[in-house]
Amino acid sequence: MSNTEKTVIIVKHDGVARGLMGQIIKRFERVGLKLVALEFLQSTEDMGKAHYPDAESWYRKVGERTLSEYKEKGIDAVKELGTDDAIEIGKLVKQWNVDYLTYGPVLAMVWEGPNAVKIGRKLVGETNPINAAPGTIRGDFSSDNAELANQHKRPFYNLVHASGEVAEAEDEIALWFEHVEVIDYSTYAAPLMGMQGKLTRK
Repeated sequence: MSNTEKTVIIVKHDGVARGLMGQIIKRFERVGLKLVALEFLQSTEDMGKAHYPDAESWYRKVGERTLSEYKEKGIDAVKELGTDDAIEIGKLVKQWNVDYLTYGPVLAMVWEGPNAVKIGRKLVGETNPINAAPGTIRGDFSSDNAELANQHKRPFYNLVHASGEVAEAEDEIALWFEHVEVIDYSTYAAPLMGMQGKLTRK
């Protein structure tokens, strides 16, 4: 199948606790992606740390984005976080994210289909829920924003995680699932969704 990819979608604890799992799954089903793995679990600290990158470039990018948001809002980063070093702030934000991901049970899934990674990101919406478009998961179900997150020194409560790139998805599948847990099967809808060439007359 051309452009077939797999992507990891995780309903985080706030989505689980609010009873949104079914509605979130429905978004992916109705666009034609195929659910090939699913697990409801309590993630560990080690899993949470492994889920997020441990690279200086990632820490710097996250830290610089946080500093930019603080500057825009007139917040003193040193006063609030104890430092204005982008890498150190990136490490702090990672720990916030780990705490969020491991706070309670999550629903981890693998979805498959053409351009699954891009479609997954489109369905979940912008990271900051206040900027997420109506019709996206975050735009429809979350009103969290940078001011609240910064005030309480936490990440956005944005309900879901979606893989950002194909390589990232492959790493995340290996982290969250055993190989035998990812199932290969066909759906009746695939030809109708354009996933198996074109319709043919019988």
